[in-house]
Amino acid sequence: MTRRLALLLLGWTALASATSQADLVARLKAQADAWDRAIVAKDRAAIEANMAADFRQIDGRGNVETKASFVDGLVSPDLVIDPYTVEDFDVRVYGDTALLSGRTRMTGRYQGQAFQSHYRYIDIYVKRGGAWKIVSVQISRIPEPELAR
Repeated sequence: MTRRLALLLLGWTALASATSQADLVARLKAQADAWDRAIVAKDRAAIEANMAADFRQIDGRGNVETKASFVDGLVSPDLVIDPYTVEDFDVRVYGDTALLSGRTRMTGRYQGQAFQSHYRYIDIYVKRGGAWKIVSVQISRIPEPELAR
């Protein structure tokens, strides 16, 4: 193989790898967006379909939720979550593990009382059996700035 052909093949391989990485990031973003919509809609089947059986969440107070307790809380009639958007969204892929992170401001009602929260999160997805499933979520609350006196 000539040096020129080898360099051409290396360049093509790098381009194909970058394209497949960009495609994967786009697919994971679409999957995360669909999960957010399912949460707002209280679509238990769609929420659970995105989750691994061994899912865990660590909430802003350090509490640990299982898949069952997390989903039960989301679909409870006591909770209404308004549509929300994610800012500072980022995806990092390490083989069969992907870290999706961002920041969101969430509003809604719990037991009829309005709430709002501002937090950063990290969702950890793992590829198992050819499918990406969320295995862990951790959120950190962002305090609202104090008003000047």
